[in-house]
Amino acid sequence: MEEKENKSEEKIRTLRDMIYNAEKTLQGAKAMLLQLEGKKKVGRKRKSLEEDAGDGRIIEGTFDGQIMIGSDGKQYPVPANYASKSKLVEGDMLKLTITAEGSFIYKQIGPVERKRVIGTVSQDADGNYFVAADGRAYKVLLASITYFKVEPGDEVTLVISRDIDSDWGSIENVLQKGRDVSLRGSAPRDIDDIIEDKAPPKMKLTAEEKKTEADKKNSRSILDEWAPDLEELKRELGDSENNSRDDI
Repeated sequence: MEEKENKSEEKIRTLRDMIYNAEKTLQGAKAMLLQLEGKKKVGRKRKSLEEDAGDGRIIEGTFDGQIMIGSDGKQYPVPANYASKSKLVEGDMLKLTITAEGSFIYKQIGPVERKRVIGTVSQDADGNYFVAADGRAYKVLLASITYFKVEPGDEVTLVISRDIDSDWGSIENVLQKGRDVSLRGSAPRDIDDIIEDKAPPKMKLTAEEKKTEADKKNSRSILDEWAPDLEELKRELGDSENNSRDDI
């Protein structure tokens, strides 16, 4: 029994070695073909060629909007700036090369089919940005918000996966700068409300001030009542003076 297991393990190791050697041979053949056809990429560093040839650890995986899910089931962080500038969307296939120094080098190797939608940038209560489009809310990376300098209310073009029910999107362009969405759709205010807002606030009177004001009103009322009698008395006094002068 143990002998059979040992033979199986040996066969597995042999097959793995064969696959590894075949991949190296294929990569070398591709590089030679590019050189012969004159399609070698300009500016590609020798170090990168060596890493692609197998000096670094290579892992392939799928981008989920924020990170890469490797074929080994592990999660690998994807730089937000790279994802934003490359306009990665959910489902894109990536190749990660981990160098001997521990550096992460990503390359997009299998982009999924895309579609574009137009939406409005907004922000939830926790400060997270999203784009409302086609009746859905798509999450976007903060790096995209910073790169395009968008604000809530701005209208943008969003790139999303065509065949995947994705939660994430990538901002492609800003179509129109707008106000905060909380201000949109508000009815125009009545002119009386605006005038009332600009009017100086009314001062509240204390109990003592109210009593003083009431006393003043009462005094004015008494004076108003006595005003006719006072006028008549003045006329009578004036007539008496005139009669006295005539007698003299």
